[in-house]
This record gives sequence, structure tokens and C-alpha cells, in this order.
Amino acid sequence: MNTIESLQWRYAVKKFDATRNLSTLQIDTLKEAFNLTATSYGLQPLKLVVINNKNIQKELVAASFNQPQVLEASQLLVICIPKEYAISEVENYFNLVKKVRETPDAVINPFKTFLTAEISKKSQEELLVWNRNQAYIALGNLLTVCAVEQIDACPMEGFVPAKYDEILGLDNHNLTATLVLPVGFRAEDDYMKDLKKVRRNLEDVVIEIN
Repeated sequence: MNTIESLQWRYAVKKFDATRNLSTLQIDTLKEAFNLTATSYGLQPLKLVVINNKNIQKELVAASFNQPQVLEASQLLVICIPKEYAISEVENYFNLVKKVRETPDAVINPFKTFLTAEISKKSQEELLVWNRNQAYIALGNLLTVCAVEQIDACPMEGFVPAKYDEILGLDNHNLTATLVLPVGFRAEDDYMKDLKKVRRNLEDVVIEIN
């Protein structure tokens, strides 16, 4: 399939085939894709929790408004953001830039000073909103990669973050669950499988300025 055909093939799966599992290579591809997701300033204020444990997945169903995909899926991906964003993350980022690119301090420091000041101005609530926006970028990227790799998925906002945080012990990592993505393979009897995709006409969603 080409890219458009893959996106036409994709839909939010309502029923997974619980007997089929993604390969290690497929899971590794999703992890790498997550790590390569674009984020503001490249700061990557995100973590991905990959759940391969059916007992935990079963426990999370009730915290997901009883959506069965959480258990049926091969793996459950949980995109998380920091509960408290520390300014030290900016320092860590520029240390990594220096290590990877061997960029001299004279080049790094002006942007580092600017970014440190900008983030220091924001409240933790503002940073939480900002980082949550980064999570949606990551989700969109993962959905596209899933489509290209012929991996089925179902993006979810319908869950109780506090319960996820409790069950997964995310408080211990200064994290909170933000988005959930069950991944696997669609069931043959998923009622959504053969339905036509409903989208507006291109001229209704695209404005061209020449």
C-alpha cells in the first residue's frame, strides 16, 4: 500500500483479535517511532509505557470505561507526561545536544538561555497543557506509523488518568497517563472493519492560498 491507501485502511478498531500478537520487530518500530516524534524545541517531555501483561490490561479495563480493546489488544501503549516539569530537563536536553552534535557552548548558550527563561515563566499548569499537546503529536505520529506498518490501533481519551497512574505506579516516576493506544490486529467480526471511511470532501477541509 502507498501512504494514502494505508490511511484509508486505518480505522479505530472496536474489536481486536485476542489470539494474534504483534512481533517484537513491530513493537520495536512503534517504540522507535515514538522516540522520533516531533516535539516543541525537541525537548521530548513524554514517556511511553508499553504494557505486555494481560493481568494489568484486564485491571485497566474498568479504568477505561469498560472498553474491551484494552484487554483484547496485543499490547497497550500509554503516552505519559510529567506531573511536574523540572527546568533541569532543559539542561539535560542541551547536554545531549552537546554530546550528539559536539556543538560548542558559544553556539548553544544563547538559545539555552532563551529557552530556560521561557519555560521558567510558565506555571506547572501551563506546562501540563503544553506537554499534553506534545502527547497528541506523538499519538498522531504513532497512528500514521501503525497504518503504514499495517498495525491496527484504537486511540483513546476515554479513561480515568488517576486510576491508570495508580495501577501502573506512574506517581513513582513523576508521570501521569495522558493518552491510551491499544495496538494489535482487527478481529474478523469487528463491525467497523468493512464500513466505508466517512470524511468530508477535500475542498471542504483544505484552503489553498496561491
